[in-house]
Amino acid sequence: MTGHILSGLRVIDCATYIAAPTAAMMLGDFGAEVIKIERPPHGDPYRYLHLSPGAPNHDTPYMFQLDNRNKKSVALDLTSPAALQALLDLVKTADIFVTNYQPQHLKKFGLEYETLKALNPRLIYASVTGFGTGGEDAEKPGYDTAAYYARSGLMDALYNSGNEPVLSPAGIGDHPTGVSLFAGILLALMERERSGNGHWVKSNLLHNGIWSNGCLVQGALVGAQFIPRGRRAAPRNPLVNHYLAKDGKRFLLVLLEPVRDWANLCRMLNWEHWQGDERFLTAPARGKNAAALTALLDEAFAGHEIAYWAGEFAKYDLIWSTVPTTEEAAADPQLEHAGVLGSLPDGSRTIQSPVHVEGLAKTVPGLYPQMGEHTAEMLAELGYTAGQIAAVTKS
Repeated sequence: MTGHILSGLRVIDCATYIAAPTAAMMLGDFGAEVIKIERPPHGDPYRYLHLSPGAPNHDTPYMFQLDNRNKKSVALDLTSPAALQALLDLVKTADIFVTNYQPQHLKKFGLEYETLKALNPRLIYASVTGFGTGGEDAEKPGYDTAAYYARSGLMDALYNSGNEPVLSPAGIGDHPTGVSLFAGILLALMERERSGNGHWVKSNLLHNGIWSNGCLVQGALVGAQFIPRGRRAAPRNPLVNHYLAKDGKRFLLVLLEPVRDWANLCRMLNWEHWQGDERFLTAPARGKNAAALTALLDEAFAGHEIAYWAGEFAKYDLIWSTVPTTEEAAADPQLEHAGVLGSLPDGSRTIQSPVHVEGLAKTVPGLYPQMGEHTAEMLAELGYTAGQIAAVTKS
């Protein structure tokens, strides 16, 4: 007995890149055995994404490590009948099958839900697509930058007037989509306890992007009137804006309670004379006179360093945040208290999955597998002879 809630479950991770493997990794975090299927000789292309232009430079495949810890790698070229049969034999022993293959590829290899359900009626079949399983885009490939970030309207929403939109960092939509798939798998497992039957769990990048952009998209659905985008110097709301302290440190104000927060901000800045100014008296008035108020706030905040403002914001109960670099965010001491970080066997740190259940232990993060490292072991467990293993693994 390992003490892990999902111990005893077998997961087949027949997927590439991030979203679907993230869900499989999270199942492994809570004790499931995860078998990753990779095509030889190079394996999952995600192993090499850290070498892409613009990615932070390091010899370690740190992106692949994040989402493939504690997995077993089985190298199978599914164009080979023997290798495909080996995968189907693994499926017969599995509880969960996770994939992000496009529908046409699933059909080509005979890995559709109905086919695998016939082999294993208790199988939970979990799939991630770019755009869902119906409509003209069902077979269209979609990385999260395209399907989650751009297609959902998020890319258009995240830049100021006069600027260009920015590209998203790697995995920005894949990781939350993986969490969605993980949640669906757990629901399907709960239902299987009642009925004994497996189910098809689906999630897609577009839906998760629309969900992340839901406050704005819901406004569009009801016909809300969208106002022109602002600039930092003349924002839509000066109380939700970023500013610079005297030492050049940037911080973000998020003051969403207009009456209380405006009064507290004025007291903090010794601005009682501005509190009753008609230009700033109400939220609409502050929006109308945003440039003037932002200029006043710029001048005020430039008077002290960030450490001073941190104390003042706490004293006057104002919501704010530093705007750290990624390197600074990785060194934030609050990450330890929030359960964000874990340690790998080589002594380096890694990011834990963001689900915590009091009393349920997670597995200790391990290193990623080498491509095909567990092929012979897993096939032998299925009863394959040395000759049969050689037939499956021959190039």
